[in-house]
Amino acid sequence: MGYIPQSRFSKPEGSVYIPLIPLVALSFSSAFLVRALTLIKFPSVINLAHLGIIPLVCFLALRKARVKNRTQIKITYHLLIAILLFLWVNFCSALLNDAGIINAVMNFLFFGEHFLFLLTLICIPLTAEKFYTLRAFLVGCAALNTLFAYAQHYVFQLHHKPGLEDNIKGVFVGGGAGHVVGASVALTFGIYYCVDAQKIPLWARVLVMALTFWHMNMADAKQVLLSLGMAGGCLLLTKFNNLLEAIKFVIGGALLGSGFWWCMQNLEAFRAFNTWMRPEIYGPNGEATLLKTAAIRIVSGYHTDWWHPWLGIGPGHSVGRLGGWMLAAYESLLSPLGSTVHPASQETWVAAGQSWLGDQSSMFSPFFGWAGIWGDVGWLGLFAFLYIWWVVWKYLCFDDLSRFLLFCPLMFGLIFTQMEEPGYMVYVATLIGLRWQQHHLIQQGILPPPTVTFQEQRSHPKQKKTWRDRIRTILLGD
Repeated sequence: MGYIPQSRFSKPEGSVYIPLIPLVALSFSSAFLVRALTLIKFPSVINLAHLGIIPLVCFLALRKARVKNRTQIKITYHLLIAILLFLWVNFCSALLNDAGIINAVMNFLFFGEHFLFLLTLICIPLTAEKFYTLRAFLVGCAALNTLFAYAQHYVFQLHHKPGLEDNIKGVFVGGGAGHVVGASVALTFGIYYCVDAQKIPLWARVLVMALTFWHMNMADAKQVLLSLGMAGGCLLLTKFNNLLEAIKFVIGGALLGSGFWWCMQNLEAFRAFNTWMRPEIYGPNGEATLLKTAAIRIVSGYHTDWWHPWLGIGPGHSVGRLGGWMLAAYESLLSPLGSTVHPASQETWVAAGQSWLGDQSSMFSPFFGWAGIWGDVGWLGLFAFLYIWWVVWKYLCFDDLSRFLLFCPLMFGLIFTQMEEPGYMVYVATLIGLRWQQHHLIQQGILPPPTVTFQEQRSHPKQKKTWRDRIRTILLGD
C-alpha cells in the first residue's frame, strides 16, 4: 500500500489529537539546546530532562502515528526489536551483577536514546511541509551552535580564560566535553549541508563547510577531525566493488590529507595537531597504548564469574559515561533510586591520573564508548548494540552521506564517550532519519527529486518570492 498523506487521516471520535511534530522538536531540543539554559541559572538537573522526554515522545509516536506505508512499518518493527534486545541485555547484566535498576535504565538510554529518537522520526508520516519545517529547525539549531562558538571566541574571548580553547563550546556550555560535542555537531553539519543542499551554489556550500571547520579549530577539538577522517576511511572500504568510486575517494582523501599535513607543519593555527605525532608513545609498550588499554586490563581483573565476559560487570560499573562520572555527578539524585558503583571505574581514573599522557588529549583516554559497552554489558551487549547499528545500516542508509554519518559515531567510540553524548548522537540520528524521510518522500512522489541545479534554476523564468522563500532557499536549498 502506498503512502497516505497525514492530511487524509481521520481522527477517531473521542480521541485526543497529539501534534507529533512539535513534540519531536521538543525532544530534540531537550538534548541539543537544554545546556544553554544553564546560562540563565537553570539547575543542572535539567540536563537529564532528555532521558525522560525522548522515550515518552517515542512511545506517543508509536501509539498515535497512523502509518499505513509497509516500508515504514517494516523498518519500525525491526528497529524496535533491536532496541528492545539491547534493553533486555542491560537488565540481565544488572540482575546478575547486583547493579541498580536505575543503572540499567540510564545505561540503556545513554547508548540507546538516539535510536529511540530515530525510531520516532521513522514511524511518523510526514507531508512535504512538515519535512521542510523539521529540516529548517535542524539547520537553525546547527547554525545557532556555530554562531555561539564564534561569539565565544571573537566577542567574549573565552579562550583566554582558564581552560583555553576548551571554553569554545557552542550551545553545549557547562559540559566538560562541550567543546568536542559542539565541534562534532558543527563539522558534521558542514559535511551534510555541502552534500545535501545541491540547489545552493558550490561556493556557498564550501563557505559553510569552511566556517564549521574553523569552529572545530577554534575549539581545539582535534579528535573530531580524526574521527571523521576514519569514518571516511571506513566508507572507502565499502567502495572497492566499484573501482572508479574507490579511485575517486583515494585521490580525494590523499589531496585533503596532504593539504592538512602541510597546514600542520606550516600554520600556527594547526600546530596543536602535532600532539599525536610522537611515534615513541605508540607500539605495544608505548605510553599511549598502555593508557588506552588500561580499562580493558582493569575490567578483566573483575571477571570472576562465568557470565562476566558475556554480560560484563554491570551497567554503569566500568568506563562508560555513566560509570565514569555521571553516577558521581548526580549522586544526590540517583543514589536514592538505588544506583550502584564499582571500584573498576575509580581504578581507571587512578590509572589515567598516574600517566603523564592522562591530561594531554582525550585521544588517549581509557574512558571510551566501545570499552564502556564491553565492560558494562559484555560481549552480548556489544553484539546487541552492533545489531541496532546493522538495522540502521541495512534499512536507512541508502547513500554515501547517510553511511558516512553512521560511521562517524562508531569511530568516535574508539576515542572518548561521544557515543553517549545526547546532543551529538541525537543530531546524527536526526540527520540520518531526515535523510531517509527525504528519500522516502521522493519515492512516494511527495517531494521533487533534487536534480535541478542552481544554474538550471537561473535559466527558468523567475517567479516572485517572499522574504520567507528567500531565507528558505539560502538555508535549505529548496
